[in-house]
Amino acid sequence: MNLSEQFVKAQEESKQLKERPDNETLLKLYALFKQGTSGDAPEEGPSNPFDIVRMAKYQAWSALRGMSAEKAQEDYVALVERLKS
Repeated sequence: MNLSEQFVKAQEESKQLKERPDNETLLKLYALFKQGTSGDAPEEGPSNPFDIVRMAKYQAWSALRGMSAEKAQEDYVALVERLKS
């Protein structure tokens, strides 16, 4: 199975985890997914600084700036595998 197929499979498996991951892990999954599918986060973050959830997601994604889509997908797959066990 190639990386793209593994990534899609991991996305499906992430929705079927027995336990809900903690917020930090959920942010990591979100950031890796966005980096792996959309590339770097936009330079400008959310316009509403009081939208805490959106700001946290943006900061997590922005922290991965410069990471290749392939590396992000590999890390996403590895993280989902760890969460499954």
